[in-house]
Amino acid sequence: MTQNTDNSENTPAADARTTLVTGGTGKTGRRVAARLAERGLPVRIASRSGEIPFVWEEPGTWDAALEGVGAVYLSYYPDLAFPGAAEAVGAFAERAVAKGARRLVLLSGRGEEGARISEGKVRDNGGDVTVVRASWFSQNFNEGFLLEPVLSGELALPTGDAVEPFVDVDDVADVAVAALTDDRHIGRTYELSGPRLLGFAEIAAELSRATGREITYVPVALQDYRDTLVSVGAPEDFADLFELITDGRNAHLVHGVEEALGRKPKDFTEFAAAAARTGVWRS
Repeated sequence: MTQNTDNSENTPAADARTTLVTGGTGKTGRRVAARLAERGLPVRIASRSGEIPFVWEEPGTWDAALEGVGAVYLSYYPDLAFPGAAEAVGAFAERAVAKGARRLVLLSGRGEEGARISEGKVRDNGGDVTVVRASWFSQNFNEGFLLEPVLSGELALPTGDAVEPFVDVDDVADVAVAALTDDRHIGRTYELSGPRLLGFAEIAAELSRATGREITYVPVALQDYRDTLVSVGAPEDFADLFELITDGRNAHLVHGVEEALGRKPKDFTEFAAAAARTGVWRS
């Protein structure tokens, strides 16, 4: 059974106190914050450079960010599966509930065992929790770490012939906002994907059509990719996330977008066309 929560009327959380959006300048967080603001709901952006600075690694910054907050969108950087994430997220959720934040919406990842531990830590703190498990973002190719490979014309990645049902971040944000503003989503876990499975050769072809440039996919060994991350100063653990694609655990579609919103998820072709119109891929 699907639920359509696009209408903001009769949403019990509409009169809630401020919503704190962690990662509020990131891919999902800034979209969540913008959607809440469009509904006239009070929002506080949690970031290192915010008016009230928030730093995951500095618990002393948490209380000020949580003052007067009734709901929290939890987006942990760099990833819930990384060492120390569960402890940090669990401690923060405990602090948030103690400070009066009842509604907690956690962005998680599909198939990440480490992320499941973090989910449990958040649920253990007595709040009204919704978990949103997302597949890899389409926006990784225009707002994330895959932008530079697209600009270079070569996606050199350790993914072989594996496939992934990339999800649009706009869909993720829409589900998160629904969960923050409607009691019907309390206690639910939504697994989100796009509408089809795509290999990286297909992704390269989609990007080539959208950009009008030739973009190729070149499979590389995992250790070679790990060495590349180290050479550019990126977290080496990012390489491990590719196992979520290559071992096939997420190589099937899920239907959380339909379940939460009552509509189909956006396709990668639609994302690529819209991103190309912004000029982000012009080299």
